[in-house]
Amino acid sequence: MRTSTTPVVATAGSTDPTAPLVVLLHGRGSDEQQIIGLADHLPVGPAYAAVRAPIAEGGGYAWFANRGIGRPVAESLAEHMTWFRGWLDEVAPAGRPVLLIGFSGGAAFAGGLVLGDPSRYAGAAILYGTLPFDAGVPVEAGALAHLPVFVAQGEGDHVIPRELLERTWEHLTRDSGAPVTAIREPGGHHLTGTGVHRLAQWVAARVHHLGAFGAAPVGAPQDVAWPTLAGGRLDPREGGRPDVAWSIPQQQLSDNAPVELQGALFERVRGLAGVTVVDSQISVPGARALVLDAPEGPEPAFLVPQVGEFAHLHPAEDGSMHLALPPEQAADLVARGWGTFHHWAGTRLSAGFVMVFGPRTPHEVDVVEGIVRASHAYATGR
Repeated sequence: MRTSTTPVVATAGSTDPTAPLVVLLHGRGSDEQQIIGLADHLPVGPAYAAVRAPIAEGGGYAWFANRGIGRPVAESLAEHMTWFRGWLDEVAPAGRPVLLIGFSGGAAFAGGLVLGDPSRYAGAAILYGTLPFDAGVPVEAGALAHLPVFVAQGEGDHVIPRELLERTWEHLTRDSGAPVTAIREPGGHHLTGTGVHRLAQWVAARVHHLGAFGAAPVGAPQDVAWPTLAGGRLDPREGGRPDVAWSIPQQQLSDNAPVELQGALFERVRGLAGVTVVDSQISVPGARALVLDAPEGPEPAFLVPQVGEFAHLHPAEDGSMHLALPPEQAADLVARGWGTFHHWAGTRLSAGFVMVFGPRTPHEVDVVEGIVRASHAYATGR
């Protein structure tokens, strides 16, 4: 196997060296000239670069996607990740946002780059491919907090082993901590018009959010202060994470809160200073919103800034709630198992937009009340 020393790159879009850079990584049987055509269907504004697979023999990036796992794969992946980062550091020095879009084998390479150095990137799309599990990169729970990810798979895909597709889906949508936009379509191993349209929407929303608010720090933080909780910290939630819908609307599907505890929580939080309860402007019918009569916090402190909605409680069959938190507290909440990021956090909506799981015990009512109070403090500018 040979590794190319000089990157071969096709470009499109903006020529501004400070514009967000979207890097396109192709799969088996393709090259940089073919995949750069995808830029024609993506938003105007970013710069696009398609990089030829660094492996001169053996199928390009796809080599990483479906070879047997072992030391040679891990060593080769590490070598080529180093090669890629050397090129990237020249074209996108610190401060320039970089989004990765990988198809098939390129998805495995993009996944390795993101897992190996999450804070280097502002987003990643894993299209019809797998993360490079057991190939020498860390696959840790919560490591991708605040890193928006787009994942697309075909239900009839027979190119990538089904078990790897399922494992990738499960890790990204459940354990990674990332805010994930996920689609599954009935087709096979190929991009569809619907998938490309959804990808374009995701890129546009992420680039807009970066321009308006910047990027929140990626990963699970340490020693986060929670002044609204007893002891000033958030302890881990007991038990496993409940099932959550991966499509819109985001709903809690299992381990739901007893109705009486939902009521107890509502009675406590409805009386927070300056709060009025109205129908939510963003959630499902029956969701009750907490809105501020005189909001003073920053725009990211709200789910619907125009009306001052900073939190809402879902109907009884769900029992969870959505609210906005400062980014550090949001990442801590997800890492400690009390909730998960909304699919649109850091793209269409606030980076701190999280689902909080419904309370199952009186103690959990106390904890969730403290979390709501933290959201209220954020929205009131305290």
